[in-house]
Amino acid sequence: MVDLSLKIKDFDLKNPIITASGTYGYNNEFDDFCEVNKLGAVVTKGITLEPRLGNEGERIFETYGGMINRIGLENVGIQAFLDEKLPVLQKCNINFILNIAGNTVEDYIKLAKIAQENDIKAIELNVSCPNVKCGCIEFGVNKQALYELVSIVRKNYDNCLIVKLSPNVTSAEDLATAVQSAGADAVSAINTVRGMGVKLDFINGGFKKTTVSGGLSGKAIKPVALSFIDRISKVIDIPIIAIGGICTLADVLEFFSVGAKAVQIGTANFTHPDIAEKLINDLEKFMLENNFSTLDDLQKKIQKS
Repeated sequence: MVDLSLKIKDFDLKNPIITASGTYGYNNEFDDFCEVNKLGAVVTKGITLEPRLGNEGERIFETYGGMINRIGLENVGIQAFLDEKLPVLQKCNINFILNIAGNTVEDYIKLAKIAQENDIKAIELNVSCPNVKCGCIEFGVNKQALYELVSIVRKNYDNCLIVKLSPNVTSAEDLATAVQSAGADAVSAINTVRGMGVKLDFINGGFKKTTVSGGLSGKAIKPVALSFIDRISKVIDIPIIAIGGICTLADVLEFFSVGAKAVQIGTANFTHPDIAEKLINDLEKFMLENNFSTLDDLQKKIQKS
């Protein structure tokens, strides 16, 4: 047997394979496809103080190597999450990270306090969603604003605090160091890349154009994510959870090689809903066949390459 486990602060994970926010529902929706409680963790849909209907109009645009979404943080709100979703997570013994998002600093403070009061073991601070009119990315692109936000959340939440970073910035290094200085226990990166999908139909001698502007995800953003992780790994010491186009064991190992301690699977869940469990099995098999007894052994070896 091999040991795939890891710990971020006091948050224990059975393995480094996590499913990304917005791609896996709230709790056990993927149980028909895999054993969700075997995953390292599930990151919930982004939760806000009040329920949100999300953006109007077309929300998804499939593109080469990925997809563009403008969902707009549609969610049930924190109270419905506590009443309806949290009990399922607890009953099914699913390890989870609560993704929280707000329009104001006060929103984040309230959500952090609620998470603390309900003994939620890990939260992911969404400061990087590009699909909402205010909040989120407004904090995530400004070093000082991000430092102040993470600092105040840290004062109100004692458990594992993860901050999700945006690639739509000038200096990844500055933002990552600000997050670490403010007291975060880990960073996850990257969130979606700003993009646009265009569809042109030629009808009766004229053009009809449809566009979807939002966040690009999937295989297309993997090189961007690899570069981002490599750069921030050189300036921070806290664990990095990599996100961006991961769908094979080779992808997982590549992100380990540039400094990631764990990975989140996002867009691939839509086309291969059993992908997360498959990657756990593939990683375990690789380690057995190549005499790696622990995840740490593997990561230290690959980062020396």
